[in-house]
Amino acid sequence: MEALSPAERDAIALSLKVALTAVACSLPFGIAFGWLLARKRFPGKLLLDTLLVLPLVMPPVVTGFVLLVWFGARGPIGTFLRETFGIVFAFRWTGAALASAIMGFPLMVRAIRLAIEAVDLRLEQAAATLGAPPWRVFATVTLPLAWPGIVAGAVLAFAKALGEFGATITFVSNIPGETQTLSSAIYTLMQVPGGEAGLWRLAAVAIAISFVAVFVSEWLVQRQRRREPA
Repeated sequence: MEALSPAERDAIALSLKVALTAVACSLPFGIAFGWLLARKRFPGKLLLDTLLVLPLVMPPVVTGFVLLVWFGARGPIGTFLRETFGIVFAFRWTGAALASAIMGFPLMVRAIRLAIEAVDLRLEQAAATLGAPPWRVFATVTLPLAWPGIVAGAVLAFAKALGEFGATITFVSNIPGETQTLSSAIYTLMQVPGGEAGLWRLAAVAIAISFVAVFVSEWLVQRQRRREPA
């Protein structure tokens, strides 16, 4: 196989940057929502659960269009962020990270929720009985026991972000060197005569990274299951 071209290396590097940023920024929210859904009962819980899963079942192009309307240059949130903080999402790599984070968030929250639900509630109650405040119980009991599921959720979100295409290309377009991720680069090569060689190279890289990510996620889930009491 021939060496990757500079444009192909840029697309891979940008995809990794986008995916890692998406996971890093969404993980604290994923843990918060996972804990909320696993441990609390409140009115509207089913509605919240449905809203969190919605990006996973909606057409990605619809998600991208909604982001463009709200976070675009003329959108209410986009205008506020640009004028107040100088943050721009539309047609920037930061927008690709935002779209990828939203698309991968349902997978992250589900894995984290299941991991927290698997933690024995009696251990948390025992720590609270000994005088530990709720934040300390969460930090010293819940998080350490649920960490394999939390990492698995982060890895799944990373894999989803790495392969995101529809929402990203709708929201930030396909600008080489700025918003052209691995998926959009593959799509571009499919439209170019003689682009098969580059297409296969990028496809091989995408398959390899995705395989490693899913393998690590499944290994962590299996490890957590083996640690659970019968």
